[in-house]
Amino acid sequence: MKIAVIGALGRTGQAVIKEAQRREHTVLAIAHRQHDDVDLGQVQLLIKDIRDLSQADLVGVDAVVDAISAWTPATFPVHAAGISWMAHLLTGTQTRYLKVGGAGTLFINAEHTQMLKDRADYPSEWLPRATALADSLTRLRSYSGLRWTYVTPALNYDAAGECTGDYQVGGEEFHAATDADHYISYADYAVGMLDIIEQGTYIRQRIVLTHGR
Repeated sequence: MKIAVIGALGRTGQAVIKEAQRREHTVLAIAHRQHDDVDLGQVQLLIKDIRDLSQADLVGVDAVVDAISAWTPATFPVHAAGISWMAHLLTGTQTRYLKVGGAGTLFINAEHTQMLKDRADYPSEWLPRATALADSLTRLRSYSGLRWTYVTPALNYDAAGECTGDYQVGGEEFHAATDADHYISYADYAVGMLDIIEQGTYIRQRIVLTHGR
């Protein structure tokens, strides 16, 4: 398969690319700027903003993983705007679009009227980004002709964690005995992402990946 990874030079993007390479897929890495301290090896790298991508850039691509992570108020809009642009490019095609989400958007009640970000003890410094991601999820749900999947990592998303190959797929709700138990490493998240791509599962669904313990 040919897999495009947008936000390729971020930590999630790098983890997904590493797992895709391990499985011998063809990878197109896309980033809006060069990072001299990141070496992806023998991977085709396209320096281009998501909002400037064209259908010609994605010819032959079976799945697009959008691992863009904006961290400032000035850049938060790229999440929703990027989704809209990818919907413009991919709606009506067989190319999958998988968006890396945020745990703050998981629901904490059965009625799905409150998210983890609405909890009283949710860190205030995380709230603006979580709100932007919630808005982008709402935007994504509006595209019925796009083969999307919103793949949320666990609340405790560990860049330094080991790859065990052990993970669980959950639904829209936050379930954990403690916040610390809601965990996954970047490497295991990438394993789950590649399994989803290869198996063609969870079309037009939001899911969460947690460690399988």
